[in-house]
Amino acid sequence: MTNLKEDKCMIAYYSRAGNNYVSGKIVNLPVGNTKVVADMIREITGGDVFSIDPVQSYPKDYSATTNVAKKELNENARPELSSHVENMESYNVIFLGYPNWWGTMPMPVFTFLDEYDFSGKIIVPFCTHEGSGLGHSEKDIAKLCPKATLLKGLDIHGSRVSAAKKDVTNWLSKIGMTE
Repeated sequence: MTNLKEDKCMIAYYSRAGNNYVSGKIVNLPVGNTKVVADMIREITGGDVFSIDPVQSYPKDYSATTNVAKKELNENARPELSSHVENMESYNVIFLGYPNWWGTMPMPVFTFLDEYDFSGKIIVPFCTHEGSGLGHSEKDIAKLCPKATLLKGLDIHGSRVSAAKKDVTNWLSKIGMTE
């Protein structure tokens, strides 16, 4: 296993606060589940954090957001992002976080992957979900970034994120990011 601890890493993620589906009901999350996990990874690895945010926000209503997300997926849309990584070339390891929407990543994450050259970089996916795991997101990442090395991702049930630090730590240890 490579000594990933020595590599400069970034935690890039998309997360949705507000109305979300958790344990069978719609709840209002002050902080999106994926951000909670991204912050755990940052705390453990010391990596830089980048929030993947579309220029056009999703609707506040959960059902309306799922409709927009499905339409974007069906159209293979690439929503414009509100900010960009200035020095992507300086990162060797990219932790890529997202909620599972319709079996894969939200389309702003596809935009993020299209914007940069990930050749020779290591991409480490992590995903929050309500029962669908990573879906086919790892295959989608591999297709979008064929010259990157894709490590085994971690999926965390959304309702369990606040108690997931041990799972995150064990996963980071398995992939060589901690002692």
